[in-house]
Amino acid sequence: MHNFEFVKPSTIAEAVKALAREDAQALSGGQTLMPTMKQRLAAPAVLVSLTGIPEMRGVCRNGDALEIGAATTHAEVAREAAAAYPALAGLAGGIGDPAVRNLGTIGGSLANNDPAACYPAAVLGSGATVVTSKREIAADDFFQGLFSTALEEGEIIISVRFPIPERAGYAKFEQPASRFALTGAFVAKYASGVRVAITGAGQDGVFRWSDGERALSASYAADALSGLSVSPDGLMADLHGTPAYRANLVKVMTQRAVRAS
Repeated sequence: MHNFEFVKPSTIAEAVKALAREDAQALSGGQTLMPTMKQRLAAPAVLVSLTGIPEMRGVCRNGDALEIGAATTHAEVAREAAAAYPALAGLAGGIGDPAVRNLGTIGGSLANNDPAACYPAAVLGSGATVVTSKREIAADDFFQGLFSTALEEGEIIISVRFPIPERAGYAKFEQPASRFALTGAFVAKYASGVRVAITGAGQDGVFRWSDGERALSASYAADALSGLSVSPDGLMADLHGTPAYRANLVKVMTQRAVRAS
C-alpha cells in the first residue's frame, strides 16, 4: 500500500469538489479498490469516501418505484428491500459472504461493473435508472462493456431507482470460491413486457436476452423457453466454463429465475 490522503465528505457537493482534485478516486465499499491498491495495481493520491453522505444511504419506496442510495450496503438492501422487491433483496443477500455484504455497496458494484457481478443484472433486468451527480442514466445506456460504464470523470452515482415489477426472480450458478456468477439471470415482468438480463456470461459484461424476453412476454412460464437455444458467440470462455457451457446456463438460469418469481 502507498501513501494517500483520505477525505470523507458529508455532502454530495463536497464529494464532487474533492473528486475534482488531481488523481482522486471515489471509495464506496472498497471491496474491489482496496485489494487493487494492496497489489499496487492502483495508486490514487486522494481517496474520497462516499459512505458518510446521508443522502446516499437507505432504501425508500416512492409509489411504484424503489429508490436505493448508492452507498447502501448489500446487507441493508437485503433487509430493507424485502417487502417491496423480494427478488432484488434476495439477490443482494446472496452476494459474497457476510463481510462483503456488510461493506460492499450497490453504487460501488455498479460503478465497477464487474462482468460477473449480480447487481448489473438487477439494474438492467428491472430497467432501472441510475441517478448521478450530473444526470439520470437509463440502465440500457449505463453498461458499456467490461468494467466500463457511462459515468464521466468525477461523476458519482447518488442512487438507483427501480420500477417495481409484477413478478421477478433471480438465479445464478455461482463459482463456489468467489460466489460470483458463472452465469446469472434476472427476470422482471411488467405490464409492458418481460425483461431478462444475464450476468457472468458475456464477453462484454451484462446483456439482455431478447429471445427469452419475447418468449416470456408471450407466456410467462419456464416452459416457454424450452424450445429456445442460445448462441455461444460472444460468450465468455475461462477455466470455469466454455462459451457453449455458459450458453446452456443462460437458458437454465432464466428458467430457474422464472420459477422463483
